[in-house]
Amino acid sequence: MSSLATRVLVVDDEPAIRRLLRGSLARAGHEVIEAADARAALAALAIDKPDLVLLDLGLPDRDGLELIPLVKATGAALLIVSARDATDEKVAALDLGADDYVTKPFDTDEVHARIRVALRTRLNRVAEEPVVQVGAVTVDLAARRVLRDGVEVHLTPKEYGFLAQLCRHPGRVVSHAALLRAVWGAAHEHDVEYLRVAVRGVRRKLEDGDVEASMIRNEPGVGYRLITA
Repeated sequence: MSSLATRVLVVDDEPAIRRLLRGSLARAGHEVIEAADARAALAALAIDKPDLVLLDLGLPDRDGLELIPLVKATGAALLIVSARDATDEKVAALDLGADDYVTKPFDTDEVHARIRVALRTRLNRVAEEPVVQVGAVTVDLAARRVLRDGVEVHLTPKEYGFLAQLCRHPGRVVSHAALLRAVWGAAHEHDVEYLRVAVRGVRRKLEDGDVEASMIRNEPGVGYRLITA
């Protein structure tokens, strides 16, 4: 398998669907990873870092809708492949950030066409992502890398997602609700404590403990701002 092959994660609890998609995707030159439930999917997202995810919503351990913000926070393209064909389900998935939605039973040629579109969109989006420099910290949004004094720093997916949202709007206040929707999903847009945990983690890993000189400014009751100067 070429190291340049697109890596696709197939998340579906039906072995027959996974076999069908694995064979079809492999013939098209993709590298395929499989997950039968949400737990395995989250592990694969963290370890294998797929370029695109095909996600079934009817998983045995968690509603697939809950995974959409987690997938999108990694930067992967996301195509829903589900038997749920109700309009409200499709709207909910797309509103949460899915790139496209295909209902089962599906035609593999159509799936491949939609994959091509989703990957092109992802490449265009990545090409537009900036590199943000704040003091000794460099955030490369296209490569999803964070460095401090030239040394790569590991952030959790939520910490990175939070920091990336601020980096996309440097110097501007990003509201609590907007941050929570983008990183944790719409169901958690009032769980401000999640943000406090993320801020503590980012500051601990990227700063020296001086809150007054922090690159992240808390705007009480409103949101957070990235200080770039």
